[in-house]
Amino acid sequence: MIPNDPAILLSFVNTKLRDFYSNLDDMCDDMELERKTIEDKLSLIGYKYSEERNQFI
Repeated sequence: MIPNDPAILLSFVNTKLRDFYSNLDDMCDDMELERKTIEDKLSLIGYKYSEERNQFI
């Protein structure tokens, strides 16, 4: 289960990406999550995934 609140989700996802995954697709595959759902929710608070930095900025 992932956090529903976008601000908490941002912290959760960026921590997972930093500590365990080389990219967002690997994280989503491993955790059985929909990439679009995460991207859509985080875009509500102005964040977009950066491939280069492997984090939402």
